[in-house]
Amino acid sequence: MSVKKKASNAKSSASPSVTVSIPGTTANLGPGFDAFGLALDISNLTTISIKKETYPLPQMVNSTAQSFFLGSGLAPIPFTWKITGQVPQARGLGSSVTVRLGILMGLNELTGRPVSREGLFRLCAELEGHPDNAAPGILGGFTIARSLRDPIRYKVSSDLRFILLIPDFEIATPDARKVMPQSITLPDAAANAADAAVIAAAFATGKYSLLKGAFGDRLHQPYRTKLIPFLNKVIEAGEEAGALGGWLSGSGSTICCLAPDTSSAKKISLSMKKAAPGRAKILITSADNSGARVINL
Repeated sequence: MSVKKKASNAKSSASPSVTVSIPGTTANLGPGFDAFGLALDISNLTTISIKKETYPLPQMVNSTAQSFFLGSGLAPIPFTWKITGQVPQARGLGSSVTVRLGILMGLNELTGRPVSREGLFRLCAELEGHPDNAAPGILGGFTIARSLRDPIRYKVSSDLRFILLIPDFEIATPDARKVMPQSITLPDAAANAADAAVIAAAFATGKYSLLKGAFGDRLHQPYRTKLIPFLNKVIEAGEEAGALGGWLSGSGSTICCLAPDTSSAKKISLSMKKAAPGRAKILITSADNSGARVINL
């Protein structure tokens, strides 16, 4: 881990409060399971305030703070936190990363930045158990994460539109992983590898037309339809309306379709909504190429 050690905590002149913005993310993009991620132009704001007294913290916040202080070599300090924003909980849009990375980055700012940006990524990825949301969350753009190694990042065109169909039910990541098989066939593995390579090439070169037909998956999505029975129907509706393709965002329940431009996004969103039973929210957004950032210190 790239960490600069400090002998003591922040100086008394440091600001006692900081607000950071963490973008929501969509992960996997079909065949890029636990590797591909993309930052979206929706975000949560986390405010960290240093206090003199210790306050009870939620388990996720407490474990994140412990990881930060252990990794930075600093003595723990008491703080309070609050989070607001557009990223819904347990919908496959990286909400847990907005919490964990928000805590890590906020504490890092208030203690004089003892941990590098790469170090913050590794701390967050370790806490998450997989790096696919942590990488775009901190770096922005489209990222390829390989375990805890430094991610590969590419800027995403502002012309692309991501249509999010957000159902009115949550899916916990552990539950979504339980329905997956322990192994897949060799042909299925080969097909996933080929499509993942095409997706990486398209974002690396900016030739987004290559993405059409590349989001098919044989590793996790077919099995997660047990939790989201209308998944394939919504994706097919989006593609028929002009989408380059679609995928289950993270472990769900959000379904994402990619429009090549703004003019086609509305038609695609209406088709997706029509194909989904029950209540579902539609959100049309673009990519975020900035990643995590301090907005008030």
